Amino acid sequence: MGTLVSGLLDAATQQAQVEAAVEAVRAVTDERPRLGIILGTGLGKLAEEIDVQADIPYDDLPHFPISTVESHHGRLIFGLLRGVSVVAMQGRFHLYEGYTPQQVTFPVRVFAALGVETVLISNACGGMNPNYRRGDLMLITDHINLQGVNPLVGPNVAAWGPRFPDMSEPYDVELRRLAEQKALDLGIKLQQGVYVAVTGPNLETKAEYRFLRAIGADVVGMSTVPEVTVARHMNLRAMAISVITDECFPDALEPVTLEHVLEAAAEAEPKLTAIMAAVVEALGEKTLA
Repeated sequence: MGTLVSGLLDAATQQAQVEAAVEAVRAVTDERPRLGIILGTGLGKLAEEIDVQADIPYDDLPHFPISTVESHHGRLIFGLLRGVSVVAMQGRFHLYEGYTPQQVTFPVRVFAALGVETVLISNACGGMNPNYRRGDLMLITDHINLQGVNPLVGPNVAAWGPRFPDMSEPYDVELRRLAEQKALDLGIKLQQGVYVAVTGPNLETKAEYRFLRAIGADVVGMSTVPEVTVARHMNLRAMAISVITDECFPDALEPVTLEHVLEAAAEAEPKLTAIMAAVVEALGEKTLA
């Protein structure tokens, strides 16, 4: 059968699809990364820091979605980053591309099946906190899901996690402290705040920005929350950093284009890369200690 009336995959099919993707990876590489990295819009250059052992296009992996967004390269990279074995997604998936929440988070399931224990995530977002400026980085401390869907809806695979996973600390406190310290050591300003996820792909109206700010969000984006939700379901530690690519202040709102977003991401990318690489290195040193 494979699917339910709602179109959701049953538990056995979910597991079989993940196992098929893992088998395809194992046919290419025997790497056993403990750390997974998800690179967001315009933020793929961290991959250039990796000593690549294997490079697998998404379309070579069964059941893997294909990136359709400009700047998302669409490949899975295995290698060493600061001496630490990692697997990195250069390009991620979004609900606005037409994918289901299960498809968007499929790579995280594959990460866990490959042995990944910690996930580091980046994204591009709009800044609503008046203290933030275009090009700033923000360490996510918590999130709000306004996407209207949840990747855990449907049959639960008990082997992956509980039916009702706790989300009191979705973003690992120890990892956040580590990122904060590394940013301080590097002399990089790192904001901290709440990320609200919406479906997109359109940007928000002035009234919507006012609403999102009023409910406690500092930035708004179209990703990350599904991946973190699944990571926590599978007991993976998660950390996420946002690059603020536009200022979303209702009383001074200006039109934004993708080119504008990519330009801001490119300017901030060296700072993000430096922090992420430093965190990876510190995690590697802790593992060896």
